[in-house]
Amino acid sequence: MMLLQIEGLQSFYGRSQALFNVNLSMEEGQVVALMGRNGMGKTTTIRSLCRIMPYRHGNVRFLDRDLAAMRPHRVARLGIGLVPEGRRCFPNLSVHENLVVAARPGAWSLERVGLLFPRLRERQNQMARTLSGGEQQMLAIGRALMTNPKLLILDEATEGLAPVIRQEIWAAVRELKGEGQSILIVDKTLKELMRVADRCTILERGANVWDGAPADLDGDIQDRFLGV
Repeated sequence: MMLLQIEGLQSFYGRSQALFNVNLSMEEGQVVALMGRNGMGKTTTIRSLCRIMPYRHGNVRFLDRDLAAMRPHRVARLGIGLVPEGRRCFPNLSVHENLVVAARPGAWSLERVGLLFPRLRERQNQMARTLSGGEQQMLAIGRALMTNPKLLILDEATEGLAPVIRQEIWAAVRELKGEGQSILIVDKTLKELMRVADRCTILERGANVWDGAPADLDGDIQDRFLGV
């Protein structure tokens, strides 16, 4: 079943156009990597999808529901769980409080999040501001899972983290994929992305330039659109 369809998406920051007819689609249970160099429109696409910023043109449908007129909280209630770039945990709440603040009924519970990220179970009474950066990222992912999302969006979930923490998060992503969780993921770690992605969409200057299976993402395409 088609989960998400984005067609002809155009978004602006004031008078400056950031997205030019972006197209992206994914089916339930897929992991799709949204790729491109810095500043090419990946986060803007996510913000537009979640209705955090408005878009002027295009069609965005989630589970065949048109999102154009919806406010961000209603989009979230449809089943989109966002882990934003920069984590953004509630610093003055405990780990437990961060996890339950947006919890919704479903398969994901405190116990299940604790099994996925044992560090959070060990620190459940600790204030979020006292956690390491990697632990805060785990908390942000756990909080999104507690909403029991149909689509989990990870925007640079491993950026700036120590290698051992990055590997723990990638292991969690692989586990989620194995359980059939639909994931839209932005990350710069190409090797790990290729291990989990079913499809890849590359943006360049706010527009699609390539879409296909990871096996078809050859060195020439990587050099042209993903290299420094």
